[in-house]
Amino acid sequence: MSYLQARGYTIIVCNYRLSFGEIDIIADDGGTLVFVEVKTRVGTSFGPPFESVTLHKQRQMSKVALEYIGRHGLADRPARFDVVGILFPAGETTASRPPKVEVVKDAFNLCYGV
Repeated sequence: MSYLQARGYTIIVCNYRLSFGEIDIIADDGGTLVFVEVKTRVGTSFGPPFESVTLHKQRQMSKVALEYIGRHGLADRPARFDVVGILFPAGETTASRPPKVEVVKDAFNLCYGV
């Protein structure tokens, strides 16, 4: 969270959960409502963090985001989906080497369908 705040994001809510999905962080970035998925990996044996944001996850986040926008009357605000990837080097502790953190702004568009 502090990583995003240091880059100008204002955190609105963390771990917004509904029965059909969740969003890790909802934030404001210069007037844009941002729905953030955070993915962490230790090493890349299962692929980079961003690969785990599948189409299914994107659709789930889209449904939750639409519910949040409707519930809070925010349909007139611009919005986007960002993904934060946190990669810890395999076999190393955070004390020996900090993780690599990358933010992909506007990582995907609102997803509809099954």
